[in-house]
Amino acid sequence: MEGDGALSAEALSKFEEGAGLVFSRWTALQMAVQNEWGGRSSAQKAHQFASDVVAWLAHSTLPRYIDDLEEMLDENMLLSFNTETEDGSLEEQVAEQLMLLHEECLQGNYETINKLQMSGSTAQSVMQSQQSGDDSEDEKSNEECQPAMKMDIDTGPQDATTDKLESSTAKNLSEKDIADGWSVVPSRRKRGQNKS
Repeated sequence: MEGDGALSAEALSKFEEGAGLVFSRWTALQMAVQNEWGGRSSAQKAHQFASDVVAWLAHSTLPRYIDDLEEMLDENMLLSFNTETEDGSLEEQVAEQLMLLHEECLQGNYETINKLQMSGSTAQSVMQSQQSGDDSEDEKSNEECQPAMKMDIDTGPQDATTDKLESSTAKNLSEKDIADGWSVVPSRRKRGQNKS
């Protein structure tokens, strides 16, 4: 239960910062923004979403419950981004963390926020490496082609076993792999020209 007291100006500022860090690490939300599942204004929707949650927790005189927060998060993801989160992150990664941050900020304790800030550089590095190549379509195309060219150079003559393995690998790709930007690049070699 939350809402037993008001946050000081410093605590509110820290809570907003901590909530921003929690939302920035929520993979489902970041994927929704990056892939514009909420349309072209996905980034603005995510910002408004975070602001609404902070206001809901920080500016209420009524008690706040984690079940209500989970429902709010779930409903917003569905309505704004057409996304259902079934990986448990909404409950475990976001709702619990936000409730903890709010409780700590009410007590003037910013330890969890400081930990989030310290680990922030690692998370930002991962996000930046995932976004590299998204700056222009040309760069993205070049990055996708380079691994395929290396594979053509590095592999020896193909035989029937290799063909079966490639076919099996292509069939076993999950939707997650495709959603994460992975795709199968067909070999440039002509099939059936195996040396006997």
